Amino acid sequence: MKQFFKFMFASMLGTFILIVLVTFISIGIIAAIVATASTEETVISKNTLLHVKLNKEIADRGSKTKFMMGYAGPEKTTGLNNILDNLKKAKNDDNIEGIYLDLSDIPSGISTLDEIRDGLIDFKSSGKFIWAYSEGYSQKAYYLATAADKIYLNPQGMVDFKGLASEMVFLKGMLEKLDIKMQIIRHGKFKAATEPLFLDKMSAENRKQITKLIGDVWEKMVSGIADTRKITKDNLNLLADSLKIQTAEDALKYKFVDQLVYKDELLTLIKKQIKIDEKKKIQLVTMDNYTDVADTRKTPAGSNKIAVIYASGSIGGGEGDDQSIGSERISRAIRKAREDEKVKAIVFRINSGGGSALASDVIWREIDLARQVKPVVASFGDVAASGGYYIACAATKIIADPTTITGSIGVFGVVPNMEGLFNKKLGITFDWAMTNKNGDYIPVMKPLSPFQTKLIQRDVDHIYDVFTGKVAKGRNLKQAQVDSIGQGRVWSGSDAKAIGLIDDFGGLTKAIQLAAELAKTKDYRLISLPEQKEWFEELLNQITGNDPSAKLKEALGSDYRYYQYYKEIRDMKGIQARMLMDINLN
Repeated sequence: MKQFFKFMFASMLGTFILIVLVTFISIGIIAAIVATASTEETVISKNTLLHVKLNKEIADRGSKTKFMMGYAGPEKTTGLNNILDNLKKAKNDDNIEGIYLDLSDIPSGISTLDEIRDGLIDFKSSGKFIWAYSEGYSQKAYYLATAADKIYLNPQGMVDFKGLASEMVFLKGMLEKLDIKMQIIRHGKFKAATEPLFLDKMSAENRKQITKLIGDVWEKMVSGIADTRKITKDNLNLLADSLKIQTAEDALKYKFVDQLVYKDELLTLIKKQIKIDEKKKIQLVTMDNYTDVADTRKTPAGSNKIAVIYASGSIGGGEGDDQSIGSERISRAIRKAREDEKVKAIVFRINSGGGSALASDVIWREIDLARQVKPVVASFGDVAASGGYYIACAATKIIADPTTITGSIGVFGVVPNMEGLFNKKLGITFDWAMTNKNGDYIPVMKPLSPFQTKLIQRDVDHIYDVFTGKVAKGRNLKQAQVDSIGQGRVWSGSDAKAIGLIDDFGGLTKAIQLAAELAKTKDYRLISLPEQKEWFEELLNQITGNDPSAKLKEALGSDYRYYQYYKEIRDMKGIQARMLMDINLN
């Protein structure tokens, strides 16, 4: 027994010493990484090409993650802000000879691609070249590629060109099998936000609005392709309808691409273009690494600032993060920008299909207060609808892309009745003892009473009236007019301008320029809010397992959107101003 305790204590002591050593070594490694990251700067040589891949989802705002010491740390989020800045920087960088677009599929919205495409076209005004290459272009990738001077394709590759389709997921059948009844209280004849919960296909009204919406997006894409490839829109639509572009030879025949080459042949052509020896290696710099290259031509900015506040994801109460809009975090950022006398204007960048009506109203209040003391320009990304529009409607000006999904001015409440699932499927029953007859309000284990349903309907109607009233005030419209274009209907940015929901077309760059004009300031620097976590905090979160979403996203790939869809339904609390449907273009 004595020997047993001796070995046990020795083992415990050894384990304790090992833990201490590992802890100190980890701290040392992290400290070394921090020191390296704080001093390391990417340097590029002459005749370098900016290598643009865009094969990961593009967020409005990039993460702070750095690449150092041969270790990437947590996966770096590619930010639209970084991409646009890099294109401007590369335009004036003597070391950048041109851009190599290395494309296949791009998991981002058309509005985001529009902004990048405009940035590429602006880059070409420098006289530098852009070449695109792929083994197979998706429709979105091809649309972006048409900004290039030359488009190359693998001889066995393809170009996907067939027109747009929007796939929607309906849950009615699954809910019926589980014996769950979704009790929906809404306002508006365009009820698409809740259709997935009680229909098995689109209603006539929803099909009408979605068809119009994707038609506007397709028109923008076809117009852009026609302009740069010198193919008429009629011919492009004929080619799409007849599925004429099936092989690489078809793409060449119909002038979709300029040449069919293998990768090695492309590299030889690039070497000739930039006038380097065929035996030398082409110097490439990725978008992520080019972000860390100093912009030597940037003139020192004055003390004035323009604050760009990023709001992306579903709207809810609390803090939120870079992927979700927490009313506390975003309100605090707006308030900070409003109270800072050096901030002369605010750009409110929104990418959201909405969420909690209450949280949306909390954010609206801060934008309304800010607008009273300085210009506020709302900049819409791929989507700014329902609650996403609510939080913007008090802005001084609203800018959106013609393909932005917006509007959806509507409100609803959803209360699941899970009595059937627990009682009939699982054999579980519930009972209540109450001091008052509505002490169980709002129940999810039995149906709503007629009185409770009437009460929720009253709240929904009231919030819809408040919503439309605030839109009317912010957009200088009559409330009856807002009601006529509201009713939960979604609009493209193109239609939104015609009906007064936005002021002009443009992306983040134009919104910043407009904010500076309204503030009457030329010398300014940009600040980004809310403040992000430092990259080493993200690293620690990944090491300690506090950030499981990245691994889940990696595992599910494109199917991650179904998880997000489920999560949105699960987390719905209170009256909602959101687009529950997922408008996915393919």
